[in-house]
Amino acid sequence: MYAAERYLSLLERFSGVAAEGSPVEATLDGIAAALFCTPRNAKLILRRMQEEGLIEWLPGRGRGHRSRIVFLRPKEPYLMELLQAEAEAGNYPAAFELIGRHAGGTSAKERFLEWLDGRFGYRKEQQQGQPSRDTLRFPLLYGVRTFDPSQLNYALDAHVMRQLYDRLLQYSEENERIVPAAAHHWSVNGEGTVWTFFLRKGVLFHDGADLTSRDVAFTFERLRHGPNRWLMRSVRSVEAVGTHVVRFHLHQPNFIFDRFVCAGAASLLPEGLRGLPEEEFWRRPIGTGPFRLLKHTSCGLELGAHEPYYGGRPYLDAVDMVVLPEGCQPVQVAPSVPGLLRIRDGFFNEPETAPPSEGWSSIHNVNHGCAMLGWNMNKPGPHQSEAFRRAVRMILDPSELLDELKDKSVLPAYGFLPETSALRSPEPPRPDRLRAALREAEYDGTPIRLTTVAKYKDEVDWAARKLAEWGIRVETKLEAIASKHGFREADLTVWCIVIAEDEVCEIEAYEHGDCILGNYLTDDTRSWIRGRIDAALATPDAVGRRQIMRQVEEQLRDDGSLIFLHHQQLSTYLHPSVHGVRLNRLGWVDFKNVWLENGLAAPELTASELRP
Repeated sequence: MYAAERYLSLLERFSGVAAEGSPVEATLDGIAAALFCTPRNAKLILRRMQEEGLIEWLPGRGRGHRSRIVFLRPKEPYLMELLQAEAEAGNYPAAFELIGRHAGGTSAKERFLEWLDGRFGYRKEQQQGQPSRDTLRFPLLYGVRTFDPSQLNYALDAHVMRQLYDRLLQYSEENERIVPAAAHHWSVNGEGTVWTFFLRKGVLFHDGADLTSRDVAFTFERLRHGPNRWLMRSVRSVEAVGTHVVRFHLHQPNFIFDRFVCAGAASLLPEGLRGLPEEEFWRRPIGTGPFRLLKHTSCGLELGAHEPYYGGRPYLDAVDMVVLPEGCQPVQVAPSVPGLLRIRDGFFNEPETAPPSEGWSSIHNVNHGCAMLGWNMNKPGPHQSEAFRRAVRMILDPSELLDELKDKSVLPAYGFLPETSALRSPEPPRPDRLRAALREAEYDGTPIRLTTVAKYKDEVDWAARKLAEWGIRVETKLEAIASKHGFREADLTVWCIVIAEDEVCEIEAYEHGDCILGNYLTDDTRSWIRGRIDAALATPDAVGRRQIMRQVEEQLRDDGSLIFLHHQQLSTYLHPSVHGVRLNRLGWVDFKNVWLENGLAAPELTASELRP
């Protein structure tokens, strides 16, 4: 690559409009200047390029005879070879750097992205002298923010952690109940204050060590610090009882603590992080999950199967997630075999089109959560008036938003969960009531500052336009990626909450140290909500807990602190040779169970439609 990059630099500097393969005049000093090196080093570089068959160097002999260079490889085909070689080796950062430096004036970028698009999907791959590998490769719009469960806050990170780590228990969406994971059995006393978990024997970390109760105790004690400390708020102590039994002592009842240990933040880690400094450990984290982390760069990550996984070896050998830089999204192509995986905003999603061909099946799911608008109640402004917030909620009817989002599969939201929204219907317009609320608020025209990430541009544009119709000014700011500073400075924002684990994720939204919702509420409101949460946790039956938590949701909706927008419908088409695909509540496919039926596979399964 060293000589290749310098070849491209010289080609761009000296070839000009000369015919392909024709000698071009060039001085040794000029070459040294183009390569930012000394003339002596320039000679060494030229010699190496000649040895690799890239150039022919014709030194000038005698006074008045200038040296000449012949470029033997045309730029675009050579650049394409380099890009494909880097991608095939998994060096996506190098490939995208090459595009940024050398693709100007060519169609190499478009050609490479079309070629790359053909590599996405489920493929059997084989390198010389090695057995074939079943590889699932797909693009991402953004990368993983953390592998540290104590810092977990985003759906993509949660999904990746499900692959790398285990929890004591897990929630089975298919059976709608909690099932064993690293713990094969558990019990609770009658007061809901002592929980005991019995670990499986033979659960191995990726480095071959056994999982023990000391690892579990370390994992949970570590959660007392950081944004996920809400998981340990009621825990007085964690006791390792022998090698394979862990007991939690709570200072107040929690009848759903078994659901707490299903949370992604409760992913199990080795005791003491193997004695490594935290920064070093998170470069290659060790878990007990079905996949190991093989590689992680700014341009993606690669997972490999954890063969001795207690739950059964994954069918896949590798999962390769490629983060495409801005401006490097695949071009629209029309492959002969449309894709297995379509990703949009971090979710698997198929546009509303007909199946690619007969035999393909479709799977559907509604994202278990919603997108919403929320007011920053810790900032001064017109929104401190409850009448003003209620007026804005009446203006922004989620049923009207659907017409604005014609390219999105969404349902109107009137609460966190789709089943809650299904019980409500749109409120009939009441202009007189709305005008009365604005008069009560005494709105003086102060602009509202609305900040969010760019993927919610359509929602923001709709809200700003609807509010302008009632004389409410909105100043919008779109960020490429969520920043704590940007959201804390805003009056209003749009974000999405995913309820992957019933009850627990809703509590997390209020209590997580970095969650927008909790940070936007006043201390008094948070204190009231915490009391309601404690009351819910002390209630043994699910119906009673649900009623208490609905009180919180209804209060925030009715006083206008939250304005629910939509639930996203997720779907994809599957080639008949692909099995084990199921969309989970995070909007992802669980990689462990995906497999390809030999002999029936399409020659190429692509992800041909990546949308920002």
